[in-house]
Amino acid sequence: MNLLPISKAILLLILSLTFLPLSTQADSSIIIQSTTSTKNSGLYTYLQPLIKEDIGLTIKVVAVGTGAAVKNAKNCDGDVLIVHAKELEMEFVKSGYGVERFDLMYNDFVVVGPTSDPANIHNKTSISDALQTIFAGKRLFVSRGDNSGTHIKELELWDNIDIDPTLWSGTWYRELGSGMGATLNSAIAMGAYTLTDRATWISFSNKADFEILVQELPNLRNQYGITLINKDKCPTSRSVEGQKFIDWLLSNKGQDAIKSFKVSGQQLFFPNGK
Repeated sequence: MNLLPISKAILLLILSLTFLPLSTQADSSIIIQSTTSTKNSGLYTYLQPLIKEDIGLTIKVVAVGTGAAVKNAKNCDGDVLIVHAKELEMEFVKSGYGVERFDLMYNDFVVVGPTSDPANIHNKTSISDALQTIFAGKRLFVSRGDNSGTHIKELELWDNIDIDPTLWSGTWYRELGSGMGATLNSAIAMGAYTLTDRATWISFSNKADFEILVQELPNLRNQYGITLINKDKCPTSRSVEGQKFIDWLLSNKGQDAIKSFKVSGQQLFFPNGK
């Protein structure tokens, strides 16, 4: 029996599969453990086709609070981490779970509340004065209470004025343990103040009679970082693809794409390289 024709046929089949156009081959994909604000803003939806066209990657996003995202990444449930709590991110790298952290982009935190502004904080020239006024009047303040980047920042701001608001939990200070959208809805329902990132507020549709009352002040910068999950700790992570994604976001093309992303005509994130 002559097997040569069969062998040639198999070889031709292998070669034809090898040289199929990229679009017909299996997609390369990565999982991003991400803070909710970046996903809910629509940023990833905007970036996906650009990334797919340039480097052939599909991004799949798990959006949770920063603390939960870091925990998931430590459980090796992902390839790249994008969050906004630098201390947690640096600890993640120091413990060997992350390769290296890079500043990716930033925006800022704002305090929103009812337009009636019962605490009269709209004219405050520092976030410390605004929070001190809310505390002095025991005005309702809603906290995410979920160890997210926003929650961590909020507690830092209270700590700066030597106040532990959790001592009044359940009275004027309400801890929800929920995401930013649910926290905003609760604040609006209660007529309470809350801290949010600007991107989430711009994207939020249920503003009712609420507005930004404190903004553009020192200590309110909201810095996002990006970190590759370490293959030495997480052997199943896709480090090559993850690094390609990081390199693209940090490149001029990626930074320009972040800069050009807008909602209602407003820029939501500002790239660190621009």
